[in-house]
Amino acid sequence: MPVTFKKLWILLIEKNITKAQLRQIAGLSQSTLTKLNKNEYVSLEIITRICEALDCDIGDIVEIER
Repeated sequence: MPVTFKKLWILLIEKNITKAQLRQIAGLSQSTLTKLNKNEYVSLEIITRICEALDCDIGDIVEIER
């Protein structure tokens, strides 16, 4: 099933955080950010780091498209 990170981008806008800032605070590589932009799969470890950095739950940043 395809996943989408639309919720992540909306959350970043709401928190006034840029993608570059997210990369820094969550310790993401540029290739990981590219995967997120393309709605490609990333590891649960990456998703967990993003959630910790943004103080949110997994459902706040990713959803399954049906």
